[in-house]
Amino acid sequence: MRTLITGAAGFIGSHVAHRLLDRGDEVVGVDNLNAYYDVGLKKARLARLEARDGFRFERVDIADGAALSDVFERQAPVAVINLAAQAGVRYSLENPAAYVETNVVGFGHILERCRQHGVRHLVYASSSSVYGMNRAMPFSVHQNVDHPVSLYAASKKANELMAHSYSHLFGLPTTGLRFFTVYGPWGRPDMALFLFTRAILAGEPIQVFNRGDMQRDFTYIDDIAEGVVRVLERAPVSDPSFDPRAPDPACSSAPYRLYNIGNNQPVALMDMIATVERCLGRTAQKEFLPMQAGDVQATYADIDSLVEDVGFSPSTSLDEGIARFVSWYRSYYRT
Repeated sequence: MRTLITGAAGFIGSHVAHRLLDRGDEVVGVDNLNAYYDVGLKKARLARLEARDGFRFERVDIADGAALSDVFERQAPVAVINLAAQAGVRYSLENPAAYVETNVVGFGHILERCRQHGVRHLVYASSSSVYGMNRAMPFSVHQNVDHPVSLYAASKKANELMAHSYSHLFGLPTTGLRFFTVYGPWGRPDMALFLFTRAILAGEPIQVFNRGDMQRDFTYIDDIAEGVVRVLERAPVSDPSFDPRAPDPACSSAPYRLYNIGNNQPVALMDMIATVERCLGRTAQKEFLPMQAGDVQATYADIDSLVEDVGFSPSTSLDEGIARFVSWYRSYYRT
């Protein structure tokens, strides 16, 4: 099967591409290699993919509709995994236009090209951030998510609504995946684990927001990649139990589904920091700060639907996952 992956030079995208190549699929990788974080890291991920049979790369911005159309015409993908996005909750306060351009306009281009070219299944990245002000734990895809607290979250909620429209109007099978705090080797430098590891090794203080009173459902990258591939194989169909008088946000009479992918085991931020300290053999200098705008105190994924429908749940422990990340970090940065 030929699958087009946008954001293929990104953290999640590169791991998913490797997983598909491992089983013999063809992968067309699309990425604009923007400078939101270290382009060298993105190019290093990409180099590993380009060394493999079955991978082709297209340097294209999904916000460029004409260029994206050309890729679809030439490559004729059977399925699409959209992982391209302007990421980061905090950056959305500084540069909101980037989120509209990529996450809304760009995603609209993806939907339209999938419709035009008869793509069998579009799987796309949503985010745990859509739960916003919700405090009912664990977060369930069956809950209402109409109160985002950042533009990033709002753009991901918009993706879910846009996808449902295409599923309903054109019968395009779409599945949205709400990722929960993904971490692991080749990760993003703007994420907490990366920032903490770099600072501790440099002897610099780490910034601990909300004075450490936070919890995250840390989810290891290999578990995420396995979940994405399993979902890709199961294109949604109309749910015969869908009741329009009491609509379930997670499903539809259209071929549309939403899933959480999280570890289903939230970890206190201070426990996560202690694990990093153990793996590095060093104690962090901690700068305790208030909660940042757009952030939330806790995340916790209900993954029952994912387990029931695709028979998979993440299983990598935080100790094991952080140890693997630290090993990769020391090797990659020669520390």
